[in-house]
Amino acid sequence: MDCDGCERRVKNSVKHIKGVKTVEINRKQSRVIVSGYVDPNYVLKRVKSTGKRAEFWPYIPYNLVSYPYVTQAYDKRAPAGYVKNVAQAVSAPNTTDERMTYLFSDDNPNACSIM
Repeated sequence: MDCDGCERRVKNSVKHIKGVKTVEINRKQSRVIVSGYVDPNYVLKRVKSTGKRAEFWPYIPYNLVSYPYVTQAYDKRAPAGYVKNVAQAVSAPNTTDERMTYLFSDDNPNACSIM
């Protein structure tokens, strides 16, 4: 989006959808933030109907990623403080595998010991 007309056209196409509470447009990043109870695919379809190229925002804040150094996480087009949302190499701490390895860990003083 590079002009007021484009911004207004996209905003008007989205703000009248049932369930939309707020619509924020960041022209510098060409980003539209829609909040409310609405189907994201329907919002994407409505934005595309204005003739603009649209896709879901592929970046997430750097501090929300457990392992931001995974391959393909960094992107030159990403804004500062954001990385690409890619599959993480490290398992989540609440998974069964992580809990099983912790049972026999030297860091766990209550671990099972077999002699």
